[in-house]
Amino acid sequence: MKRYNVAVVGATGMVGQKMLQVLEEMKFPVDNLYPMASARSAGKTVKFDGRDYTVEELTEHSFDKPIDIALFSAGAGTSKKFAPIAAEHGVIVIDNSSCWRMDENVPLVVPEVNPEDLKDHKNIIANPNCSTIQAVAALKPIYDNYGIGRIIYSTYQAVSGSGVKGYKDLEEGSKGEDNHFYPHQIAYNCLPHIDDFLDSGYTKEEMKMVNETRKILHDDSIGITATTVRVPVYYGHSESINVETKKPFEIEDVKDLFNHTPGCVLRDDPKNNVYPLARDAEGTNDVYVGRIRRDDSAENALNLWCVADNIRKGAAANAVQIAFSLIDQGIL
Repeated sequence: MKRYNVAVVGATGMVGQKMLQVLEEMKFPVDNLYPMASARSAGKTVKFDGRDYTVEELTEHSFDKPIDIALFSAGAGTSKKFAPIAAEHGVIVIDNSSCWRMDENVPLVVPEVNPEDLKDHKNIIANPNCSTIQAVAALKPIYDNYGIGRIIYSTYQAVSGSGVKGYKDLEEGSKGEDNHFYPHQIAYNCLPHIDDFLDSGYTKEEMKMVNETRKILHDDSIGITATTVRVPVYYGHSESINVETKKPFEIEDVKDLFNHTPGCVLRDDPKNNVYPLARDAEGTNDVYVGRIRRDDSAENALNLWCVADNIRKGAAANAVQIAFSLIDQGIL
């Protein structure tokens, strides 16, 4: 099997560390590994496949060496500056930031949903927002079989989605210590506020879900609204999704779809208290779907609940799966 030279940009961060772990777990065919980070983190060591690697500083010359693929998770500003430099050197960049997601020349990909979009890449591929990834994975079989006219998202998102600072706010707040990152205490609380507020009253996170869903499904006609909430959970985003389909359906048929959908796991036996839980999703790469039921308040409508590990399927694992899909399709 061909092996590839892989760079991980932001290798010392929460998602970067998880990318290294997932690359190893999934046995991605790495030849040479190049962990990169800011000057502040350069010189630290990271572990991969039983070896210690010294983190190098990310500079304009980092991609002068032969690198096939670079997984970026170092923020939008870093991606805006360095992803084009890598791309110009022939490196395929899979970027986890928000920088390139809505660029019309950059594919936005969840491999189980729209892998065919990878063929149109120009050396930069965007990893969708964590909450969008699990949502479209759950919606894709419904969309393909019944069409979708409208979606209402309500999310309950873990603090790890904010990185180390959000994680620490919950950890310290649970001990009665002061808040430092969120605008209000997150311990024992829910904040209907993720990312900045826009003039419309929606947050950037909410609009990411709206716009990214339409782009991934290639359907601007879908009516979508979202409310995103930060909750006192360390790992695992949970989402309540209300869907209005274009065609009639039977609930049992919808449930059965998820038994045949790669990357999705059906957990739907409410009489025995079986439904998707954030604790069960933690440490896995699947999207868990349950609480599927008809919404009688609208024609052809249903509700479902889906959960996924936001750092794995919502970030690191999806990026590595994109890399595998590039190989499977003969693109890489």
